[in-house]
Amino acid sequence: MCGITGFVDLSSSTEKDTLVKMAGEILHRGPDDTGVEYFSCGNASVGFGFRRLSILDLSPLGHQPMTDPKTGNWILFNGEIYNFQEIRSELESAGDTFRSNGDTEVILAAYRKWGVNCVDRFIGMFAICIFDKAKEKLVCFRDRAGVKPFFYFHSGNIFLFASELKCFHQHPAFKKEIDTDALGYYFQHGCITAPYTIFKNTKKII
Repeated sequence: MCGITGFVDLSSSTEKDTLVKMAGEILHRGPDDTGVEYFSCGNASVGFGFRRLSILDLSPLGHQPMTDPKTGNWILFNGEIYNFQEIRSELESAGDTFRSNGDTEVILAAYRKWGVNCVDRFIGMFAICIFDKAKEKLVCFRDRAGVKPFFYFHSGNIFLFASELKCFHQHPAFKKEIDTDALGYYFQHGCITAPYTIFKNTKKII
């Protein structure tokens, strides 16, 4: 299943311990491995946290967060790209080489070659975050059917993201304030429809 979480803090006030706690909230999504990375980006800081359930590549080469040594980009990926072998073959024909046998490394290489348009080639279920080092930009994708969850919180200088809302509870900037408009959706439909969630300033990618 795996799980992802992280933040962009434009004030660089979020500590690494907070990231570790956020990742700890989704231990049940990935008991096989954990990883956290903390980056400085000008006056901002970026944190990536991951819990791994090993499926495709069971070796340490599938560890996340994973980096692209050619660009310095970093990735968090939850899900599966069903056609990654075909994409890998196309990239190998163009001169790329791969160390692992999984799809995460293929996503990084595809992003390096095609940029954000790489997502048009992916068939599968996925929630992906890529920190583009050169552009100092965080790029986030979710599969078209919305199989893999992707929640985010944005308020002031803080942007948080995660596979589950409870990761946000570990960050001091997150306030558990009920969104009364979203609550109305619950009373009307029996659920809170995307992009809304029960909390203010917190949404999910459609």
